Amino acid sequence: MAAKAKRKGSKVLLWVMLIIVAVAGFGAFLVFGPNTGSLPDEYLYVRTGSTYDDVKKQLTDGGYVASLWSFDLLAQRAGYPDKVKAGKYHIPPGMSNYNMVRMLRSGRQTPVKLVINKLRTKQDLITMLAINLEADSNKLQSILSDNSYLAQFGLNENTAMCAVVPDTYEFYWNTSAEKAYSKLAGYYEKYWTDEREQKAHALGLTKQQAIIIGSIVEEETNKNDEKGNVASVYINRYRKGMRLEADPTVKFAVNDFSIRRVTGVHTKTISPYNTYQVSGLPPGPICTPSKKTMEQVLSAPKTDYIFFCAKEDFSGYHRFASNYAEHLKNARLYQQALNERNIH
Repeated sequence: MAAKAKRKGSKVLLWVMLIIVAVAGFGAFLVFGPNTGSLPDEYLYVRTGSTYDDVKKQLTDGGYVASLWSFDLLAQRAGYPDKVKAGKYHIPPGMSNYNMVRMLRSGRQTPVKLVINKLRTKQDLITMLAINLEADSNKLQSILSDNSYLAQFGLNENTAMCAVVPDTYEFYWNTSAEKAYSKLAGYYEKYWTDEREQKAHALGLTKQQAIIIGSIVEEETNKNDEKGNVASVYINRYRKGMRLEADPTVKFAVNDFSIRRVTGVHTKTISPYNTYQVSGLPPGPICTPSKKTMEQVLSAPKTDYIFFCAKEDFSGYHRFASNYAEHLKNARLYQQALNERNIH
């Protein structure tokens, strides 16, 4: 009898142990097992000011989790509802509740890599930042025209784009408009070393003026081996008090960068950026010149060139001249080539 009771007790204990193990296993699976939804490799964007309910709605509506209640159970125990942090979060297939909650609670977001090449207008910059970051486009528009804000960087609404040095940047997705521009301006300040500033001053230019000339050179040619000569033309014209008469500034003035042949109709446009109409440099850059272009500008050779014209072979290179008669000869060759190809 006693032996039978003992065996029965052992069976009960075994079942209890099995139930405990099963429950523990199930609990471990809920915590450490995969809980991602049907979507492939995805990113969750938690906006600034989001509540825990907002996050739960995103997780379910976006198909990020297969089981919301199990996520919620662990999130509540981890205190995540009171520690929601904005950002861009990587949720790969098979991610567990544990890793998901830990990532979201700590705010361990994935940085956004932003490659900035040539931008022509403030709107180009606003669009790029607004598409890739949480930064508000209206706020970006506002600070790019706010002289009081820009003054801290030695810039104004005309030179604001000088702060944008083409390169690869890393931002957190929830970066604000002010912090995004401040990061760009910080890089700009580091880029302008004492050596670079001294080179600009040796040419009789401030760093902003050097960038403005660099922006024109950037638009004039993609041939690095002649950018120095092109820069020398504009530097010489600027020093002599001549109008720059740079076609790219006209395209910027009329806001039409598709123009292939600048004509008298275009050059009559009234704008401070139309260097056929106004003397001196434009008030700001007409694009963001590359570092290679700026190297050529800051190392521009001393020449007596004051004219240049595209070569008639359409190679992308130019003929340079130090007097008007020589320039006219070069211009006729190019105009004839345009006419022969019926390019207007």
